[in-house]
Amino acid sequence: MNRLVSWLEDYILPFANRLAQVRWLVALRDAFISIMPITFAGSIAVLIKSLVEASKTHLDWKIFAFIMQPVVAISNVVWRGTFSLFALFLAFSLGYHLAKSLETNRLAGAIVSLASFTMSVANFTKLRVNGKNFFVHNAFDISQFSTTGIFTAILFGTIGVAIYVACYKARIIIHLSTSLPHVEQSAFDSLAPGIIAIFSVGAINYIFQLATGTYFGNWLLHSIQVPLVKMGQGFGMILLVTLLVQVFWFFGINGLGVLSPILDSIWLTAQNVNVTAARDGRIPPFLWVRGSFDVFAWFGGAGGTLMLIVAILLFSKRSDYRTIAKVALAPGIFNINEPIVLGLPVVLNPVYFIPFVTAPLVNVVFSYLVSMMGLVNPVQVAVPSIMPPIIGPFLACNYDWRAIVLSLIDMLISLAIWTPFVFAADKIADANNSRSFFTTQY
Repeated sequence: MNRLVSWLEDYILPFANRLAQVRWLVALRDAFISIMPITFAGSIAVLIKSLVEASKTHLDWKIFAFIMQPVVAISNVVWRGTFSLFALFLAFSLGYHLAKSLETNRLAGAIVSLASFTMSVANFTKLRVNGKNFFVHNAFDISQFSTTGIFTAILFGTIGVAIYVACYKARIIIHLSTSLPHVEQSAFDSLAPGIIAIFSVGAINYIFQLATGTYFGNWLLHSIQVPLVKMGQGFGMILLVTLLVQVFWFFGINGLGVLSPILDSIWLTAQNVNVTAARDGRIPPFLWVRGSFDVFAWFGGAGGTLMLIVAILLFSKRSDYRTIAKVALAPGIFNINEPIVLGLPVVLNPVYFIPFVTAPLVNVVFSYLVSMMGLVNPVQVAVPSIMPPIIGPFLACNYDWRAIVLSLIDMLISLAIWTPFVFAADKIADANNSRSFFTTQY
């Protein structure tokens, strides 16, 4: 075990540290986090609509459904203003955080990123009338601003801000009198870099359209985003990401924070597609999405540490462990695991390395197979990460009671994995307890 930990320290830890310091990845992670109000507001709208439809279809509550129609209508309005414009908000947020990390005008960076994204999507939409297709030019298809535009927003938002920052750092600015108010001076400082960046992205798109006959955003969607999201449904890739998150956390590095750009770009995109499908009354196409990790593997936080807390409270005889577990129980119920991971600690503790890595992997394997057999709905609603276990899966799977059963089984499996190592930790602590003249055993 010591040799394994040493090998991980030599080869995995430096890589994780370098990855956590990449400014673009940090900005992308913060961009996804910043638009959580948009994500959850749209998901609540889906939950409300699904609840009303389920009450009418399965419980025959027609009066309740009729009374709730205004609420459903409001939810539809909320949906159009939040989730259906997800990529638009992401482009703005990404530009803001990139400019912030590179120490330039944040608002200007957000505007440049947003403009770069909108220039890169098709400015026509297709209508079907009486069985015939018509193309309407100089009009945006709103679906391009939803999940289908995430990768376009990331790519061109980054390119636009990168050009803007390069020009700004090179002092290609219009600097007027210092007596101007700060807001006006900042706007003039960003004027030339912003124009250069926007025209540069426009030129890239024009040349690409001229060469290929299609918009860059459309090509990116079908050539990169769709295959990558489909690849994320692969069993091996899901296990690899789960493993990396656990290994990073073992060394005290927030694995979810480091890998959130990958998790959000691939699995959050799939989740948004599922949410849209559920809202439209269609079958969600993706089996495993971003929320699947949270509700079926990381209850109590990364590592399924809520079950470690339960195992300590049930079986451990050490008073110090039990005290830490009691303190960590309430945060653990809301999936906050820092008190137990850093307080016990689990971090860099060879005794807990195996269960910390193994428990989430086993839960992912079991939950993936159960979902693949159709025994539980896939996650199709975004729920906050602090939602307690059992309640979270029930809501995330759109009121599927089978998700409660699956989460309980996952928790029992995790408890069975953690328990032997809790006993082992007690024995190792007793064996390492040095005897002295002042100990009662002596």
